[in-house]
Amino acid sequence: MDTIQEEIIEEFSVFDDWLDRYDYLIGLGGQLPPISPEHRTEQYQISGCQSRVWVDSRLDSEGLVRFSADSDAIITKGIIALLIRVLDGRTPQQIIDTDLYFIDAIGLSANLSPTRANGLAAMVKQMRLYALAFASREDHKNTDA
Repeated sequence: MDTIQEEIIEEFSVFDDWLDRYDYLIGLGGQLPPISPEHRTEQYQISGCQSRVWVDSRLDSEGLVRFSADSDAIITKGIIALLIRVLDGRTPQQIIDTDLYFIDAIGLSANLSPTRANGLAAMVKQMRLYALAFASREDHKNTDA
């Protein structure tokens, strides 16, 4: 998982200023696969974000968490694309345990407005809550056997 974070840090290191980094983030958001329309509802919306952000997750047949997300704000969409890139396809426990150090390493948190920084924290929290729910379900399955 750290390999992906290192790749992100390297990608952002080529940009000297934050306007270029924002452009790159916007491009990443544009590559994010669309979320299913039925998941673009209040139930999947993350509270605490200035813009509207929807995140859904499912546990695949191999026990890995799969995320999908969308936002009506282009920079926020890029941020969630980065989070998905790091956390998607991991076990619930890996997601819970991951230190998302790339956020500080690329200067993201330092260059966000306070409301966007709160939104970033809310997105990370929601993704970890999904992982906790899946981990809890797996624990119950194992104790019922």
